[in-house]
Amino acid sequence: MFFSGDPTTRKRVDLGGRSSKERDRQKLLEQTRLERNRRLWLRQQNSAALKIQKYFRGRKVVEVERANVREQFYKNYGKDCHHVDRHCFGPDSEFLRQLIFFVNAWNMNDFSVLVETCRFIQHFVRESGDVVELFAGTDYLSNHSLVVYRLKRLSFACIQAIHHNRNQLKDQLLMTGEEPSASTAILLQALVLILDPKLPWACKTVGYLLQRNVFSLFREVILTAKENINANGSFGKVSALEHVLACMISHVGQSPCICTNVDPQWSFSFQILTIPFLWKKFPYLKEVFASRSLTQYYTNQMALCVQNHANVLPTDMLNEFPGYACILGNILETTGAALSQPDCSFEMALDLAAVTTFLLEALPPIKSSSREIGEDDMIIGDESVEIVLDDNLQQQITNAIDSRFLVQLTNVLFGGISTAHGSHNEGPDDKEVAAVAAACAFLHVTFNTLPLERIMTVLAYRTELVPVLWNFMKRCHQNQKWSSLPERFSYLLGDAPGWLLPLSVFCPVYKHMLMIVDNEEFYEQEKPLSLKDVRCLIVILRQALWQILWVNPSAHPSSGKFISNTSGHKKHPVEAIQSRVGTVASELLSQLQDWNNRRQFTPPSDFHADGVNDYFISQAVMEGTKAHDILKQAPFLIPFTSRVKIFTSQLASVRHRQEAHGVFTRNRFRIRRDHILEDAYNQMSALSEEDLRGLIRVTFVNEFGVEEAGIDGGGIFKDFMENITRAAFDVQYGLFKETADHLLYPNPGSGMIHEQHLQFFHFLGSLLAKLYLSWAY
Repeated sequence: MFFSGDPTTRKRVDLGGRSSKERDRQKLLEQTRLERNRRLWLRQQNSAALKIQKYFRGRKVVEVERANVREQFYKNYGKDCHHVDRHCFGPDSEFLRQLIFFVNAWNMNDFSVLVETCRFIQHFVRESGDVVELFAGTDYLSNHSLVVYRLKRLSFACIQAIHHNRNQLKDQLLMTGEEPSASTAILLQALVLILDPKLPWACKTVGYLLQRNVFSLFREVILTAKENINANGSFGKVSALEHVLACMISHVGQSPCICTNVDPQWSFSFQILTIPFLWKKFPYLKEVFASRSLTQYYTNQMALCVQNHANVLPTDMLNEFPGYACILGNILETTGAALSQPDCSFEMALDLAAVTTFLLEALPPIKSSSREIGEDDMIIGDESVEIVLDDNLQQQITNAIDSRFLVQLTNVLFGGISTAHGSHNEGPDDKEVAAVAAACAFLHVTFNTLPLERIMTVLAYRTELVPVLWNFMKRCHQNQKWSSLPERFSYLLGDAPGWLLPLSVFCPVYKHMLMIVDNEEFYEQEKPLSLKDVRCLIVILRQALWQILWVNPSAHPSSGKFISNTSGHKKHPVEAIQSRVGTVASELLSQLQDWNNRRQFTPPSDFHADGVNDYFISQAVMEGTKAHDILKQAPFLIPFTSRVKIFTSQLASVRHRQEAHGVFTRNRFRIRRDHILEDAYNQMSALSEEDLRGLIRVTFVNEFGVEEAGIDGGGIFKDFMENITRAAFDVQYGLFKETADHLLYPNPGSGMIHEQHLQFFHFLGSLLAKLYLSWAY
């Protein structure tokens, strides 16, 4: 550049928007940050290395010290404990202090010493009969802290030793305490003596063991022993392992109890009750667990935690033995005894219903003995995998939910609820709402899981289910306020209306009753409900069905299927319940309309929905719409005049389409006059809807097989329709019977006269529709 005469230096400008000094500053800050992080990482690395060194150095020191104490123990008491006497177990002796310090379940010598120690405990207790004096001397209160500490450590060491050596000793795991040479039986029998719930240290000792998750150790021991359950000669006797478990689970029902709360994942319910067919292995444990106090405690425990902790159930079994199914089978097998006791509490029945409802909801549908589960029973997601339960496990669950169990559960839930027809100004109280919610939730998932033929008759005639549910629904309807479900069942319905779940149970049971009652019972005796109540029921069903199908549909109304996920909980339970109610309510309303058609007890308009308007009619004409689906599933909701408009519009639409094509299907048939119905059925029953809408030409054949003269320009077809309807509706033919007023009705015994009587009825309906089409065109 040329010199301009200006001695100053021109300032350099960075076109990037920042000066080089600012860039250098940002770079320096980034380098400083990285260096700081590197120094922090080095400090953490050094600190971790020091901790590891201290840990291993400490472990090494401890192992050396344990070896020294072990040597000292052998010198004082011998490797076979032949210098041990009863005073060695007292608070002033070093015997137990040294033993619990060095004992190691992985060391076979220590295992032998532990077995001999437990043998001496049994021997000295048999001699004196006083366990407290053996460990605490004459003054337990002064020495209780030391005694409790030693017994906690000794008990856990015994359990660890059995667990670690379970594979080598699997033939001994289920032996009784009477086996003098079985090391596992000796260890377990000593535990029975130490864990006796009557002893003063039982609570703290059991609490310590629960904190160490011993039920998970016992689970692995039981699963190891299950294959050898009949290998020993103690069949019919109580094993020592069973006694230990009974002592531990019995403790929780004692009062007062100072045990700390245990994570449900490691509890007896999640670890032991999830073992398949537990009670076959341990019948004595079943008797202990079935006592009212224990069943109530564990049922309440599971009711509080099973929904939030179902994902941590053990998964160490085969796929056909899922944990939720095993725990359900074991619970159901024992709770019947608790429900049968006169002092069974209402709260326990609520907890039991909540637990079994949640577990049943997780099950895949169980096959019936008389049918297979098909497409109509469940829909499986695109990525779900079908889970098939073990046949014996299915049998355990279905056998447990028998008539006796259903009667007992409903009796306890509805025991304090009156079904008398009194004042309905006040709605149901909290107890009644809880009872109805528990019963309906349990029965809803039971209907979806178990074969219905085993359940309906019991619920209809041996329980108060129908009168209690009807009394509840009637009061809620009259007060225009449906109570919401308790929180424990909120996962089923969320914010769905309160009438949904009661209707899902009431409708199929009441429908089953209507299939059994006769005319005298229904009209004269007014059973199972009075005709006044039936009229009220029709209004409730009509409003609910219209709400489900038209106002707020959440699933395809004509599907009638349940959405499930066999890998766990069912998907969209609200949609599943709504779909079910839509199906059963429409079936029940249709059945009630049949009763009303036989002898009218309510105006036909009671079956008609209030929202059928011109827009609905215009939608119903088009296939694939909600209105069209309602027309097929619940036609009684639509007044007859509206259905006529819809039908006429459909005929006009079909006629317009046919005229647009310009070609009509022509079908020609040769019919014998003396076999007009049989010939017409054999030749025309296979016609499609489009063929029936087209032209049909008929040629009559006489008894000699000669065609009658004439061309069918419409008159012969009319003659054909007159003759075939006269033959079909003739009472002599057997399809119909005649009343005293000379009115026709379908012959209930038509199947005994014609094997294809149902096909004849269907064909006759098609011919009548064809006749109407001819008139309309």
